[in-house]
Amino acid sequence: MDFIDYYKVLELDKKASDADIKKGYRRLARKLHPDLNPNDEMAKRKFQQINEANEVLSDPDKRKKYDQYGKDWKHAEEFEKAGQHRRSSGRQAGGQEWSTGQGQDFSDFFESMFGGAGQSQSGGRQVKYKGQDFNAELQLDLLAAYKTHQQTLTVNGKKIRLTIPAGVENGQIIKIPGHGGEGMNGGPNGDLYLTFSITNSSKFRREGSQLYTTADLNLYTAILGGDYFLETMDGKVKLTVSAETQNGTKVKLKGKGFPLYKKEGEFGDLIVTYQVKVPTGLTTTEKELFSQLKALQNDGKGTPD
Repeated sequence: MDFIDYYKVLELDKKASDADIKKGYRRLARKLHPDLNPNDEMAKRKFQQINEANEVLSDPDKRKKYDQYGKDWKHAEEFEKAGQHRRSSGRQAGGQEWSTGQGQDFSDFFESMFGGAGQSQSGGRQVKYKGQDFNAELQLDLLAAYKTHQQTLTVNGKKIRLTIPAGVENGQIIKIPGHGGEGMNGGPNGDLYLTFSITNSSKFRREGSQLYTTADLNLYTAILGGDYFLETMDGKVKLTVSAETQNGTKVKLKGKGFPLYKKEGEFGDLIVTYQVKVPTGLTTTEKELFSQLKALQNDGKGTPD
């Protein structure tokens, strides 16, 4: 959650040209692309950082603000307006305009605003600034995302206890007001934007609120029918398998899917695909019995040849 140096992210220095930035970004993007690092979370985070860095440094206006104000570049317009007001107040009060020597306005402004009393010369009012917004990623397993639960995060050394609603989506971003950087001159704190990264260690596949899974049926149950006990995310259920069930048959269990985000008691469906397993390691007797069944099937009259 600390300040990220965009130049270092792209492995460049501040003198880098536009072409250097483009070249550095493309090189790292090819190296860190998620398609080439499918299970590497560190590469995923770095890929997000280089995209963020490129977005700022490839834009001349954003880069100029970033170079001048660093981590506070998003507040550049507020700083500049406050500086203009301060210079105007100085001229009105004493007829003297602040020095326009290189870097002088900015350093004097910050010394006055944040190092000293932080007051303007026209009425003693402080200019308030909202703190920096933070971005963080929280990894959750699919099973954890199934239920509303609490987690404790550490952001810039501070612990935050959160209630995470059931049904959050992969890539979903939630805003946690007031848990970003500290405001300046009594201004409000920034906000924390939390992005969820959902991993999956279960046997279920999720698509929104729908869940998908497979059920292995032995050949005898598939042919004769019977009961099958399936483990769902909220416990076992008994399925009644029809006789002569074909491989790949699908059944829908309503309300046994994933919970809908912030809709208490509402769930999607669970789609189960039957996979018929052919027995192996048959004994001689069992093979003979299957031969007789084959003869009966071929005869079509219900009597062996």
